[in-house]
Amino acid sequence: MATRRTFIGGAGIGAATFLGYAVAPADPLNTAPAAEAVSTESAARDSIRAVNAAMRTNYAALKADLINNLGPVIVVQNDAKGGTFTLVHDGKRYVEHPVAEEFELAKSIAHVPLGIYSTIAEYLSDKVPNVPNGDRIDAHDLDMVAMKGPGTDAWTTPLQAFADKLTTAKNDLPAAKLPQALQNACAKILDEALTFIADSIRARAFDIASFQDFAARVYPAIRVNMTYAADAQISGVQRLCKKWRAQIGEAAWADLYTVVLSIWTTSVLNQAEIIIRPMMNQKKVDTHLIDIPTAQLPTDPIGVALDNLARIVQDNIAAELVFVSDTKVADALKGKEDLLSDEILKQLGTPVASGVAFRTAGRAKCPVDHSVSV
Repeated sequence: MATRRTFIGGAGIGAATFLGYAVAPADPLNTAPAAEAVSTESAARDSIRAVNAAMRTNYAALKADLINNLGPVIVVQNDAKGGTFTLVHDGKRYVEHPVAEEFELAKSIAHVPLGIYSTIAEYLSDKVPNVPNGDRIDAHDLDMVAMKGPGTDAWTTPLQAFADKLTTAKNDLPAAKLPQALQNACAKILDEALTFIADSIRARAFDIASFQDFAARVYPAIRVNMTYAADAQISGVQRLCKKWRAQIGEAAWADLYTVVLSIWTTSVLNQAEIIIRPMMNQKKVDTHLIDIPTAQLPTDPIGVALDNLARIVQDNIAAELVFVSDTKVADALKGKEDLLSDEILKQLGTPVASGVAFRTAGRAKCPVDHSVSV
């Protein structure tokens, strides 16, 4: 059966004749100008892109040369042992772990409540309970964390495995020869943790309130551990900085850069940064003490630190040479702001004063209000 399409386009009659007017058949040569215009436009845009590619090549070449000329620089890699510190100076690298062992040991036991929480969190109820700080618990965050819920006791096996680790540590604690106050605090944390685990496994149940009660009981002991850890880190880092300062001399120390590689959650008031800041040249410390938050510590921390520092140093000079007529934009290139930030805020209708507040609020600020109600 003939369709309208086959009828109109069928043999013996053309669509144009059927409709009463004539249309010249398409000429393949007539499409050439349009195709040529598209090709010309594409080539022109590619040539514009090539300018930026060439700039990036030149920028990378400068950075690669500059990396080899950086110094003096201290790179801090935060880790469980108080940090690995590397001094880069005159083409040489000096690596040290300056923090006493008490730092690692004190923090290890202080982390016990977090270890229990990490084991049971998936099995919590996803409803915010009526607890004193319930208004500080984000209901959606809790819902995402408590993904398995309390309908299973699968948590008992990993929790018992953690308890076995705690039992071994408790039995070995006297042989570690820790300062007595630190040993007592560690013993308190371990004893309370083992009691909480035993009670929970016996009942095949736990809840946020019972965990909070346990956490509150061990908190004073955790503060003792924090005191010992902080003292170990302060004395170790200060001692190392004094040693390196004498080694490179006052003139070089005055120009020192310090790059701290941190996890985002510890990038504000980072422990190493707090200790080193007052020991640096106070006229330059705001621009020479650099914190680089990362999702996780990089496999090549020195390479990452020096690559970022090279970008900062070469941009410092570029800013004053390229944007000589606009110091505000120059400051953006020298800092953390995107060069388009002010223009975007302007086009979005954000007042200048609000823009300043917007930038300040966005600088690695933790979204949680840590103020304490009294």
